[in-house]
Formats: sequence, structure tokens, C-alpha cells
Amino acid sequence: MSLLHRDARQEPLAALSRFRGEFYSCLTARSDGLFELADAVLCADGPVRSLAELSLVCEHRRGHGGLYAAVARGQVNIARLQQALAAVPLPRAADGRLVLAVDVTCWLRPDAHTSPERILCHTYGRGKDQHIPVPGWPYSIICAPEAGRSSWWSGTDATPSAVDRLWQAYLRRFDIEHTFRLFKQTLGWTCPKIRSPEAADRWTWLILAAYAQLRLARPLAADLRRPWEKPAPTDRLTPARVRRDFRHIRPKATCPARAPKPSRPGPGRPPGRKNTRPTPRHDVHTVGRTDAAKPRTKKSTTPRPRRKG
Repeated sequence: MSLLHRDARQEPLAALSRFRGEFYSCLTARSDGLFELADAVLCADGPVRSLAELSLVCEHRRGHGGLYAAVARGQVNIARLQQALAAVPLPRAADGRLVLAVDVTCWLRPDAHTSPERILCHTYGRGKDQHIPVPGWPYSIICAPEAGRSSWWSGTDATPSAVDRLWQAYLRRFDIEHTFRLFKQTLGWTCPKIRSPEAADRWTWLILAAYAQLRLARPLAADLRRPWEKPAPTDRLTPARVRRDFRHIRPKATCPARAPKPSRPGPGRPPGRKNTRPTPRHDVHTVGRTDAAKPRTKKSTTPRPRRKG
């Protein structure tokens, strides 16, 4: 490796280390467990399927009990984390403007009857030409797309040039949908069966911090492509490709999480004792039809007499 190439990698590595240190400072309770959980999301082999499987990743040095305790009882300074995420260099449009995209995606929890604050979320195509409302937690995401195909454009006039820009913006609106797909299918955002909305928000902020680290690590990542994938330059690597090499980048960056202390699991509920504190239910009901249902007439089983003559 040449000295020029080594110097070019020092600045992105320093930016990644600064963000990781600031991210650790935003974790005010169960900070070590939450920080290593985010590293497990970034270093896991393949898509994240469950929280318990993340405890088996070598970068996560705690057990599955500590992992669930960090998600359930950890604390995140959201205001400080928002400032840390906003301080990450954001992509600009071709003319230097900062273009922000806002969209809503839902964490569907139709069977979580003990989870509060669920509302009916509008879904598309979950039946045969049907848009069925499903209980869940909606989230509003703000992002700054890159220039080119991932940028957005807005216009209100009806000139031919504006119509062309609106058509291009309509085609580019699916870029943020790819981000939602990465969150849900690769980083495992909606995979955990979390009961409380506070824990769901905590897990969501961890996913956003992990995604910011992927963006900062893109200049440092090698293209570990599959045999059927085309080569891509470093500045055009997808987040999924950067994630494949994050395990090799992590040892070079700052890791402020401390080693776990030896402990023993608790005794748990004694055998044979029933649960005396059942969790309250929070059912979400759909609005029924307001018009009175027509009475159903019972079909006669007596056959009609045959006409004669």
C-alpha cells in the first residue's frame, strides 16, 4: 500500500472513529450492551433474523440475556444522537443544494396484542387487489439522497420542463424504498418481537446509527462481491457490500465498549408458580360498517312443483 493511499484512508477512518465515540456517549444506560449490539448488526453474516442470533456474533461479547436487557432497559440520549447523525457529511445535489426526502414506513405488529400505542397502518397489496389496514407502529424517516438517481426533485408549475422533472422525481421516489428494504430485510429492523414502543424506538435509533457507520465506512471498504455481481467503484458501493467488509474495518476504528463482567443468570420464576401479573392487552379494532346489515333470507329446501299441462 502506498503512502498516498494510506493517507487517503486516514481521514475516513478518523471520521468513523469520531462518530463511534460520539454514538457511545449518547448511550446513557446499558451503553456497552447497546454499542456491541449495533456492532453485531454490522458484522453479522447475512441478514439479521432475530436478536438472539446476534448474541452469537463474535463482536457481541455478552449473552442473549444481556442483549434483551439492553434493548428493554437501555437509555439513549436522542437529542444528542440526532446532532451526531446530522453532523455526518450529507450528500448534496449537483448544484450544491441539500435535498431531503421524507417518507413513512410501518413496523407491522398485527399479533402483538400486549403492545401499546399501535395504530392501524395502511398497507398496499397485502391481498388480492386489497389495501388492508394492519396494526403497527408508523415511523417517519428523513434522509438526504445522493445525487443522480437517488436525488429527489419537487415542482408545482405545469410547464413542460416541470412535467419532465416531476416524472424524474416519481422514478426516483423508489430510492428511499430501497433504504427501507435494507433496514427491514438486511439490518433486521422489524425482525425483533419487541413489546414496548420505547424499546422499539431504542432499537430503531441503533439501526440508524449502524446505517450512518456504513456510510462513513464506504471509502474504507473492499468490494467483497459475489461471483455473479459486477464490480463497483468504492464511491458507488451499496450499503450491503460495505457491510460485508465492516468486520475487517471495525478493529481499526474506535471501540469504546468495555468487556463484560462475569455474572450468573437469575433464578427465574420458581417451577409450578403461575404468573400473578398478566400483561394488559391493547387490542386495535377496525371500524365496522355503519349501515345496517341486510337480513339474510334462508334458502328454501322445498323443490318447486313441476308445471303441468
